Amino acid sequence: MAVTADELGTQDIKRLLIKQAVPSSIGILFMSVNILIDTIFVGQWIGSLAIAAVTVVLPITFLISSLGMAIGVGGGSVLSRALGANNHEKAKITFANQIMMTFLLSSIFVVFGLLFSNEMLLLFGAKGSIIKPAREFFFPIIISVPFLALCMMGNNIIRAEGKAKFAMVAMIIPAFVNIILDILFIKVMNLGMFGSALASAISYFMCFAFVLWFFIFKSELKLRPRHFKFKLPIIKEITELSIVTFSRQGVVSILAIILNHTLYTYGGEHSVAVYGIISRMLMFALFPILGITQGFLPIAGFNYGAQNYERVKESVQLSIKYAAFLASLIFVVILIFAKPIVSVFTTDPKVIAETPEALRWVFAASPIIAVQLIGAAYFQAAGKAKKALLLTLSKQGFFLIPLVLILPNFLGIFGVWIAFPIADILSTILTGYFLKKEINTKLIQTNDGIL
Repeated sequence: MAVTADELGTQDIKRLLIKQAVPSSIGILFMSVNILIDTIFVGQWIGSLAIAAVTVVLPITFLISSLGMAIGVGGGSVLSRALGANNHEKAKITFANQIMMTFLLSSIFVVFGLLFSNEMLLLFGAKGSIIKPAREFFFPIIISVPFLALCMMGNNIIRAEGKAKFAMVAMIIPAFVNIILDILFIKVMNLGMFGSALASAISYFMCFAFVLWFFIFKSELKLRPRHFKFKLPIIKEITELSIVTFSRQGVVSILAIILNHTLYTYGGEHSVAVYGIISRMLMFALFPILGITQGFLPIAGFNYGAQNYERVKESVQLSIKYAAFLASLIFVVILIFAKPIVSVFTTDPKVIAETPEALRWVFAASPIIAVQLIGAAYFQAAGKAKKALLLTLSKQGFFLIPLVLILPNFLGIFGVWIAFPIADILSTILTGYFLKKEINTKLIQTNDGIL
């Protein structure tokens, strides 16, 4: 049963977190299974170079579409707190402004991407034999990016309303569509990389169609024409918090550029394919932790807006506890089954030989990442943009990028893989410090609110 906005402030936190996190986790699972199976199909039916090509192109498309995610998460925080404060008109104006911002900005970036496609592909690591399949994959998929951006934005608003099950369905639909069309376009019609991109593009549109249906027929946010006017104070508030998510994706894209070039320099094309497999596994294996993080956001945002600080504190503690337990189980599975997992993706002996050890190192610190993810999410939910930005960028921006630039000079390709757990440990320590300080000094209930 769907959670109403008001129930975010009244239901038992443990039960509420499960209601929010389970559908979010299932949705992320289907999305990551989609990416995983897509990579398997591409690797088995086209080749390991195709995995490398996808690894180059997807950071470009996700950078553009992450505008929608950023506006969705940032605006979702504004919207959740507005609902918590019983200001439904502000919530509706916020949502309308999110729609306009997402469509306008993503369309501008797509035009820019089409005009400078060769330069962007080269920048993101399309070298040697990777260039041709990367170009084939790039053009069909980038045109569909505004639909993906609107889906990402809308999905966050659906969760902010407490309708996590509908958000789950929005993520499941494109997964099924993409897998079926992959089989049709790649295996049956032999369309290669173009077919893979076309399947993804159609699946994004189907997701958009469902999200549109939800907001017309099921949403509590019934928009009227009067809401579709740009309001500078709302835009400013959305932007301040959206910068957190978009900056994170921007840093992820910079990391992708550095990783692809470094991997090509020290290991060649097959090392880019190795990271392609690892990056898909990162999304797939960590789906329950990401689901808990997404489920946590509207609970924390609503209760912070309603000044129910004890409920905020309880939601932080429970989310970390559950996420840490699940992350530990995932690490054990990766440790034991790394080689069989890798063999599913490709028959390339070089890729199969190198990937298992690299996979284990990249996941080595996963049991402690719950503090990092939930901590950064708390500051975003509470509308504390500067701290949220600092902590969100800490892993990739402050630690991982410098480590990837430095360590391979001394350790070769192993330096890339060992950089991941070191960055996780350092960013977790930093986030833990700020979160503990916040809980001990800010999340204390008084008659006047926060001390």
